[in-house]
Amino acid sequence: MVVSLVTPAIEGMLLLVPYRAMLDVPYELVEHGSWLLYEHRLARNTRWRKLDCFQQALLTLVHLRKNETFSQLGAGFGISQATAWRYVDETRDVLVSWAPGLHEALTGLGEGDHVIVDGTLIPTDRIHADEPYYSQKHRKHGMNVQVITRPDDTPLWFSRPTPGRTHDLTAARAHGIIQACLTRQILVLADRAYQGAGATVRTPYYRHREHPPHYQQFNRDHARLRAPGERAFAQLKAWRLLRRARRSTRRISMIVQAVHTLLTCNYPG
Repeated sequence: MVVSLVTPAIEGMLLLVPYRAMLDVPYELVEHGSWLLYEHRLARNTRWRKLDCFQQALLTLVHLRKNETFSQLGAGFGISQATAWRYVDETRDVLVSWAPGLHEALTGLGEGDHVIVDGTLIPTDRIHADEPYYSQKHRKHGMNVQVITRPDDTPLWFSRPTPGRTHDLTAARAHGIIQACLTRQILVLADRAYQGAGATVRTPYYRHREHPPHYQQFNRDHARLRAPGERAFAQLKAWRLLRRARRSTRRISMIVQAVHTLLTCNYPG
């Protein structure tokens, strides 16, 4: 792939110089994205484009993975900034349309299975006046995202983001996670933020030091079994656009769903 380097200003203008670089995603993932775009173009009977499906998919993955600006993307792929914006938006919408729903993600799971549920904050550039997006827990603005993870740290489902001040238990109930797992009798392991959820949710003991020693051992075992949830969030935030989102809250929601598709898709190889 070719990306761009910003050079010092010359006569009041910034120059973008393309250079070769590597993108740390599987080749098959780019191919998978290109096939989704190919089907989309066929359905819309789209005419000739400046970039083919593979290049457009690669363009979008570079944007999501490396958080490069549209001017940098345009210089690297030989297109205008506006075209880069349009191509990324189109690919993102295609990926969002393939994001699995909650009930679809839980298909095949039932009594005897267990999952890990956890929440994280996607930091955003917001002013302090935007109170709903300010998380007192993290002392920053952001969006709350819930994840359901398999015991082998495979993410099954990411929720749509809610304002950062939303409590994890409130978010889990609003998204229907608690009820969906109860209906299927799936055991849920969660941290103390989900205490009081009831149903099939199991959380650590509170003030375990005041209880017998086996309570402390239970909490240690519980924490070890919940670790895959943290690794799922590490996979999500490996896409640098979500480490410090400079987008509207609506766009952040769509970006999370697009990355959700990339993380949960089954591509050959």
